[in-house]
Amino acid sequence: MTNTLLDAGAERGVDVLIVGGGPAGLAAAVKLWDMGVHSLLILEREKQLGGILRQCIHDGFGLTRFGTTLSGPEYAQHFIREVQEKGIPHLTNAAVVDISGDKLVTVATREGLRRWRAKAVVLAMGCRERTRGALAIPGERPAGVFTAGVAQAYMNLCNRMPAREVVILGSGDIGMIMARRLTLEGAHVQAVFEVLPYPSGLPRNIEQCLNDYNIPLYLSHTVTAIHGDARLTGVTVSEVDERMRPIPGTEKEYPCDTLILSVGLIPENELSLDSGVRLDGRTRGAEVDEFFQTSVPGIFSAGNVLHVHDLVDFVSLEAESLAESCARYIREGLPGCALAITADKSVNHTVPMRASGARDVHLSLRAARPFRDCRVVARQGGRELASKKMRKAIPAEMIHLDVPASQIAGQEDIVVSIEAREGV
Repeated sequence: MTNTLLDAGAERGVDVLIVGGGPAGLAAAVKLWDMGVHSLLILEREKQLGGILRQCIHDGFGLTRFGTTLSGPEYAQHFIREVQEKGIPHLTNAAVVDISGDKLVTVATREGLRRWRAKAVVLAMGCRERTRGALAIPGERPAGVFTAGVAQAYMNLCNRMPAREVVILGSGDIGMIMARRLTLEGAHVQAVFEVLPYPSGLPRNIEQCLNDYNIPLYLSHTVTAIHGDARLTGVTVSEVDERMRPIPGTEKEYPCDTLILSVGLIPENELSLDSGVRLDGRTRGAEVDEFFQTSVPGIFSAGNVLHVHDLVDFVSLEAESLAESCARYIREGLPGCALAITADKSVNHTVPMRASGARDVHLSLRAARPFRDCRVVARQGGRELASKKMRKAIPAEMIHLDVPASQIAGQEDIVVSIEAREGV
């Protein structure tokens, strides 16, 4: 497209530069444009906008954001269409290679390196999958070991069938969705194995992708060996104890030609670290305040690069909230957020991690383990600020809790916890 923001040459200026053209980046761009911020640019390293949604051809997207069920490409196309109709500048096949602390962004394009100086930068790079190397499974390196996302891309984007006899390690949502997809295409999925004593994916995917197709799910099991030379010939699966160590004598062989790994997502934060952004040890994303601003003023983060979401609808809503804060930042600045938000051992993490205390705070959090008949509570100095009763809380589902500003007093930490009897 023709736009002065995209012209080759020396350093260019822009109000807001968005790194990533997936659901978070697109939603933020559209919201910023609607708020009158027209000096912006989306940078996407793939050949087209849409991010991971392009290969998610199953439905279930959009129920919260649009009130109807959509496939991944349909959901993405809603925002892509708005970007195109509004004429929002965007550049594909553009890989950001560096973001400095003073918001100078270096980008590799087909025409060479380009640089933009931004007033604000939005980090929306999404996640990558955890691979076999991170698991350290013993064995050779035969063909036939895929992450769930790679197998999904082969089937849905490249029209290639990667497997016939399949074992899946990990009960993440993409893995369970691929169990159904492979079954529908004629492959035999022997089982899904999960090292934890509870599933790591959404209950609806367990029901619709495994139970409906008679695919067994084995909890507290993991792959302890991979067999085969040129091509995978089988795997060894063992039960694990409460410390997730394989139990001797429980080994069982499963002949297969494909092992699919669905063992977690890691926020893609190498660029964030380069710019000096401080990361949170639990989310592996940036530490942000209630405005989604990171530890570096003017650099914002939202979506799966901030913390892994279970629904893309929440990604879009979070990015739109970020856009409102970003527009305010470049126009008038943002207040400080000195009030810390922490969690006890019952909660895996909370977002945001800091608040100003001057306005209501919307918390997103995940349970550290399954609970039932529980209460999610936010306290300050032992005083209850907000709570929510829940029939159950599981790590796979994000929990939302609103803390009213009228209840916040002083500068003591806000501590979030889940009170309940454990179990599912």
